[in-house]
Amino acid sequence: MTTSSPLFTPIDLGALKLKNRIVMAPLTRSRAVEGEVPTPLAIEYYSQRASTGLIISEATQISRQGQGYPATPGIFTDAQVEGWKPITEAVHAKGGLMVAQLWHVGRVSVSAYQPDGGPGVAPSAIAAKGEAMKPDFSMTPFETPRALTVDEIQGVVADYVHAAEMAKKAGFDGVEVHAANGYLIDQFLKDGANQRDDQYGGSVENRARFLLEVVAAVVEVWGAGRVGVRLSPSNGANDTMDSDPAPIFLHVAAALKPFGLAYLHLIEGEPGTPMSIKGGAPQLAAQMREAFGGPLMLNGGLTRELAEKAMTEGRADLVSIGVPVLANPDLVERWRTGAELNAPDKDTFYGGGAKGYTDYPTLAETKA
Repeated sequence: MTTSSPLFTPIDLGALKLKNRIVMAPLTRSRAVEGEVPTPLAIEYYSQRASTGLIISEATQISRQGQGYPATPGIFTDAQVEGWKPITEAVHAKGGLMVAQLWHVGRVSVSAYQPDGGPGVAPSAIAAKGEAMKPDFSMTPFETPRALTVDEIQGVVADYVHAAEMAKKAGFDGVEVHAANGYLIDQFLKDGANQRDDQYGGSVENRARFLLEVVAAVVEVWGAGRVGVRLSPSNGANDTMDSDPAPIFLHVAAALKPFGLAYLHLIEGEPGTPMSIKGGAPQLAAQMREAFGGPLMLNGGLTRELAEKAMTEGRADLVSIGVPVLANPDLVERWRTGAELNAPDKDTFYGGGAKGYTDYPTLAETKA
């Protein structure tokens, strides 16, 4: 198979110089140990995948309040920093780059995770439809969250700053602000979850305010060239929908342009893939890439062929890949040579140990 594909060419994302355009997408694996410290197995897991141009860590909570899933790692305590350090060192030793994805789940959390035993927090006291996963991996209906006060919103911005500072101590190369998939920042952006009547609700400018305040604060820590933002205009994850996503997300893309960020990371299902948008929601990648004016990373059930198509059609500058990288630590080489891919073991995606985590074979091991 020819290797003339744009996927295998370098690209500069701000201060991050990538050797190829295949990024390991953030993947929650629910294997953190006591204290929400990443498992020592993660040293091998992430370093196995250092041939990708960039690794985005699994979603990593910025505070105890921000957690909403079992055994997910944090980046707000000294113990967590010490757990991440050998991971970033191992990735760097193999020539890789790694950024930390900063995460607050907002209303997706339930009282079992909250430090005060109360409900999770959100822009408005509107419960999501569906179920949350408790710390013991059992399911429970989403609870009605508590609306944040304006002062509390500023406290959450401060938590993002603290987490960004801790990520620097842990040896990451930058951070990604997780503003997608129905979590707290996405809840502020979308009118299905945000029905505030103050400066953080109503107009697109007001609903974008919290995201822009977080980005500005995190850029102060890292510099814009080491900060990315992840958005999901239309996927409706965690029951978080907007009645008209184009105006708010085109506004956000344009508002992010002056920062000069490393990249914008967009989740948008390709037509014909399992993640494709149902109901005729707009495909916004090309317009958002133009409005943002910087590198756009696309995510959403992409095969090599679909990834190349998105790039040649001007909808993306690079791509992030989830499950195929999970199951193929050497996905870059497999795509480069057209080799067969390992099948993912869905039963081991969340929780457990090495099985389905660090034991997927490379091509060399398969041939041995």
